[in-house]
Amino acid sequence: MKKINNHFPSIMLYSGLCLLLFVSTCVNRLMAQDTTATAKAKIEPVKNTFGDIMLIDNPTVMVPRKNTFEFAIQHRFGIVNNGYKDFYGLFAPANMRLGFYYVPANNLMVGFGLCKERMIWDGDVSYAIMRQSKKGSWPVSITYYGNVAVDSRDKENFVSTADRFSYFNQLMVARKITEKFSAQASVSLSYFNNVEGYYDAEGNISPKMHNEHLAMSFLGRYKLTETLAVIVDYDQPLTQHPMNNPHPNIAFGLDIGTSSHSFQIFAGNFSYITPQVNNMYNQIDYTKGQFLIGFNITRNWNF
Repeated sequence: MKKINNHFPSIMLYSGLCLLLFVSTCVNRLMAQDTTATAKAKIEPVKNTFGDIMLIDNPTVMVPRKNTFEFAIQHRFGIVNNGYKDFYGLFAPANMRLGFYYVPANNLMVGFGLCKERMIWDGDVSYAIMRQSKKGSWPVSITYYGNVAVDSRDKENFVSTADRFSYFNQLMVARKITEKFSAQASVSLSYFNNVEGYYDAEGNISPKMHNEHLAMSFLGRYKLTETLAVIVDYDQPLTQHPMNNPHPNIAFGLDIGTSSHSFQIFAGNFSYITPQVNNMYNQIDYTKGQFLIGFNITRNWNF
């Protein structure tokens, strides 16, 4: 088995795109600040479109208020197909991620985390470009999320240091439709500096997959009470690869939340947790009854 190394300057490309997005939105914000204080007071953003910064396997448009610190535990058990042998995946090898987030400025959140699968460290950023307003001057919330991930396994897994890096960019659009129901649609682009290859019939090395992967996701939350909600998540791959096309993800569960805590428990078929790995490499097929149990726990502090 050979690996295909892509020496295209992906860091420059995706960092440049992210920088361009941030510069353009900051300019728009500065221009908007020229309006009077009275006009600003009339535009009141909608609160609590979702209960937390993540919903099952995806980030949400939510960016907490300035000086908020949040700690997250994401856990995925094994698939249920072995039945009682590993107690429906609960005693199977599990995946886990620890995440830490801080909001240093209005509408901007930064963070980092470590995932057990592939020992991936990630640094990520969320920026609320626009927020839905109560009186309808802006009908939706728009947020950008991006990360840079580094596979920190032993060096024998890679040809060069650049092979360790992958990237994820997502643009999210959400609306709080009623006081009980919120929905979000997103488009994402994953990019891996390195993908595996194989020898074809002519003896040439061909890639199994493309370096980039385009996908969409759809989230929904319906509040049953002030603290309990039903949540759903669907992820659809769009890019067609030469081999090993990923399977879509469908998940559903419950969200129990307070002003400082969120607990989500659900069943789905994404297990990798790191978003670009989930979208690019998921081989768990829900059409074959392959599901796993997972949960997210978050705790935030306001300073």
